[in-house]
Amino acid sequence: MAAIFVALVAAAALICSRSVQAQLKVGYYRDTCNGAEETVRQEVASVLSVEPRLAGALLRLHFHDCFVRGCDGSILLDSLAGGAVAEKEAETSAGLRGFDVIDSIKEKLEQACPGTVSCADILALVARDAVYLSNGPFWPVPTGRLDGKISNAAETSDLPPPNSDMSQLQAAFAVKNLTAKDLVVLSGAHTIGFSHCQPFHDRLYNFTGGHRLNDVDPELDAAYIGELRSKCGAAADADPGMMVEMSPKKSPKFDTGYYMQVARRRGLFRSDAVLLADEFTRGYVEKHATGLFDMEFFGDFGEAMVNMGNLRPTPGSEGEVRRKCSVVN
Repeated sequence: MAAIFVALVAAAALICSRSVQAQLKVGYYRDTCNGAEETVRQEVASVLSVEPRLAGALLRLHFHDCFVRGCDGSILLDSLAGGAVAEKEAETSAGLRGFDVIDSIKEKLEQACPGTVSCADILALVARDAVYLSNGPFWPVPTGRLDGKISNAAETSDLPPPNSDMSQLQAAFAVKNLTAKDLVVLSGAHTIGFSHCQPFHDRLYNFTGGHRLNDVDPELDAAYIGELRSKCGAAADADPGMMVEMSPKKSPKFDTGYYMQVARRRGLFRSDAVLLADEFTRGYVEKHATGLFDMEFFGDFGEAMVNMGNLRPTPGSEGEVRRKCSVVN
């Protein structure tokens, strides 16, 4: 494990040295708020000890933040009266959870180091710790981000929807300067994810719009369709509170189980299933579906998360360190 950690440190340092975000660095708060990262980890550990299923939701917040306007904490801002609807209220944000966890961590850091640790950095650190505390990899997180002042629901169109095909996924990642490897590796985050039924319900009953009982996605395993139907019901809104695992297993453990499910045609979303449609991503899925390369995947995941975490805010955006994550100063 020590060797893996050293390798990830070296990888993060290399990535940071090539990044356009030169201000980001590992240990950014060492002199200004030395206990910041430990405070974050303790708070995440406390939350996950009560609700381990929240790990995937906390990881998802960082993804939603970075893919819209760059990693600037814009997903955390509330809508303002008379202003644009904020990202957190967009249709693509349905089901996002964990905002209260971020707020609680921010309050503690404000008490210890007022006006020092950005909400965007908290999201990045929380995502890492949520994975690590779910028996996943630990990677050094470059920090030093500023918080943005704009949040617009319309801009969440940058997020690839769960029914994306391979060309749409590749395009969405390419525009962020993320590679096909980043795509297939970051998809592995679904190993600890949960979803409401609506994003995939059409795969179970109305895939072509024919409104027939057998109108299902032929790329979805038949037995899995039966399992999902038993949980979600015949109508997408039958139980809006129902949540299902993105990677069915006995415990919310971060591992390569997701790739095993995708290889068996049990990927929950179309965006999971289409990983088998591309030669490179299919090769990655099939390799890691064997369960023999967990440590390699762990290293790849840490590197891909750093790549995503380097996404810059929109050019010309002014930044600050918010005192409260839901509102600008």
